[in-house]
Amino acid sequence: MAAIKNVAIVGASGSLGEPVLKALIESGKFNVTVVKRESSSASFGDSVAVRPVDLSSVDSVTAAFEGQDAVVSTVGTPGLQAQEILVKAAVAAGVKRFLPSDFGCDLANPKAAALPVFKYKLNIHKVLREAAAAKPDFTYTLVCNNAFLDWGLEKNFLLNWKDSKPKLFDGGNKLFSATSLDSVGQAVVGILSHPEETKNRFVYVKDIDISQNQLLAIAKKVEPGKTWEDPIHIDTAELEKSSYESLAKGEVTPQVMVAFLFRIIFGPPDYGGRFATDDNELLGLKGKTEADVEAILKSMVQG
Repeated sequence: MAAIKNVAIVGASGSLGEPVLKALIESGKFNVTVVKRESSSASFGDSVAVRPVDLSSVDSVTAAFEGQDAVVSTVGTPGLQAQEILVKAAVAAGVKRFLPSDFGCDLANPKAAALPVFKYKLNIHKVLREAAAAKPDFTYTLVCNNAFLDWGLEKNFLLNWKDSKPKLFDGGNKLFSATSLDSVGQAVVGILSHPEETKNRFVYVKDIDISQNQLLAIAKKVEPGKTWEDPIHIDTAELEKSSYESLAKGEVTPQVMVAFLFRIIFGPPDYGGRFATDDNELLGLKGKTEADVEAILKSMVQG
């Protein structure tokens, strides 16, 4: 497969988009174009081209994608449903590689994929496979990084360390894979630098396998003067059951959907929350140690 040189990114101003854009630029390997909503006031500096578009129009997005070898989508949850327009535009523009905003759990795992939180992502997988089958020059990569490490700590998602009474899921001993936002950015660079080896498949990246109890021990080390109370223990099976009951009553809320993510990340191993293998070596990722995690958490404590 020919080398990828021109790369467009959609969603570049978001929590994930910013570090991915930074990695693409700093690699020096690509001519980077930011495709943004016409109404967006986000600015991106002089090192990238910026193309405002109507993201609801295939024709508008196709024009922006002309001449691009690859498109990276880092849109947030509200934009997942609209990614089909991006795929159609990429195919029409002759784009060689598309990375959807998948970035998360292993959806090759049937138990994880069966959970209702991934409806829009699975639909895009289907659209991508059909597009690649119809036009072999069009390819895709699905990035699995499981939990976001630094974002998950900042937002109290992996451990509510900002409270004195943390919540532990299923005892807090299960190891799960986690990846920092910067490492996801480096993974995208690695994928685009190895187009043949990464085409039309899931690619797995992770910085570390760690447990909630390990994170709690690190948090206690970082804040030695803090008084910690006994943790609140939560059963992920009960969370999953409760979420299905809520959905049956038409209650589709972020809290209901996030419970399914907790089931994958902190629940039984057969949900795929800990990656058995990864593509780190191929993509040039070195991973992180518990000391690195401590440094991340310490920087957050110090503000």
